[in-house]
Amino acid sequence: MSTDPEKTLRYHDMGGLEAGPVDLSEHDYALWEKRVDALMVLSTSRGLFTVDGLRRAIEDMGPDAYETMSYYERWIYSVNRNLIEAGAYTADELAARLQAVAARGADYATCSLAEPGDA
Repeated sequence: MSTDPEKTLRYHDMGGLEAGPVDLSEHDYALWEKRVDALMVLSTSRGLFTVDGLRRAIEDMGPDAYETMSYYERWIYSVNRNLIEAGAYTADELAARLQAVAARGADYATCSLAEPGDA
C-alpha cells in the first residue's frame, strides 16, 4: 500500500490539494437545484437511500462525469441512481418521463409546468 497521499486518492478526493482560488461569494440557487435538494430530503426521509448512498454513487460516477458535472448535476445523477436501485422506478420509466417532460417545451420554465393529471 502506498504511503504517498496523492497515489491513494481517488479522483473526487481533493481535500488538501492545490485547487486555486475559491469563490466565497453568496449566490442563490436555481429552481432546479432547489428541487434536487428537496428530492434528496424526501427520498432519504422515506428511507429510500441514505446520504452515504448519495456519496457512493457520486464517488463511483467516474472522473469524466465528475469533472464535467456541476454540484447539483452530480446530486441528481446520484439521486436517480439510488432511486432506481431502491426500486422506486426503472431506468426505462425515468427515460420515458424525461421524454414526456421534454415534449412540453424547449425551455425549463415551460418544461417544469405540470400537465393535468401528473402526480
